[in-house]
Amino acid sequence: MIKKHYEFSYWLRVTHWIRVVAIIVLTVSGFYIASPFITPAGGGEPTNFMNALFRSWHIIFGFLLIAVTIGKFYLFIFDKQSQVERKSFWDFINPKTWIQQIGYYLLVSKHPHTKGAYNPLQFLAYAGIYISLIMISLTGLILYVNVYHDGMGGLLYDVMRNFEAILGGLAWVRQLHHIFMWIFIIFLPIHVYLVIFNSVYGKHGDVDSIVSGYKWVKEKE
Repeated sequence: MIKKHYEFSYWLRVTHWIRVVAIIVLTVSGFYIASPFITPAGGGEPTNFMNALFRSWHIIFGFLLIAVTIGKFYLFIFDKQSQVERKSFWDFINPKTWIQQIGYYLLVSKHPHTKGAYNPLQFLAYAGIYISLIMISLTGLILYVNVYHDGMGGLLYDVMRNFEAILGGLAWVRQLHHIFMWIFIIFLPIHVYLVIFNSVYGKHGDVDSIVSGYKWVKEKE
């Protein structure tokens, strides 16, 4: 017997898909800023500021990503419906669950019964992704305040310049920003594959759960 189980809250799903869109836009616009790959149509007047357009979208979605990341941390810590995510930590520190999970991916054992929403490998991967989100946001803000000195840039200038010194200077900050971007590029196809694998092989509806919030769970006999 299986039952319908409410896995992910509304706001968790909303922030997830906002992050997806933001990361895609930031990746494309970031590649363009680093090496412009589109040449605007030539004209007599310098009115087609393609680089400025890509940079503006990069900044808008950068701040959007920071906002939803802060929101996600708030949900993880305080949201009652996110308790199932917090329970995943106990699966993460359980050696038996690790062994069963690795065996499941190797097709030699059944999926372990987990207390939380994520298995140990997922929890480890997501922890790494959120550390990367913090770092790419921090390095992005450092780069931002070095160009824009008014408004938010002026407010954060002194703090970000201190972080710039801690991270080894502006050139190294820019390299770190690119490195963490590649972490997301590598993570995305692996993440999609494993979610589909769990959804099809495990028959739990993992793909559906991040859209509807529900997945199917086998009841204990």
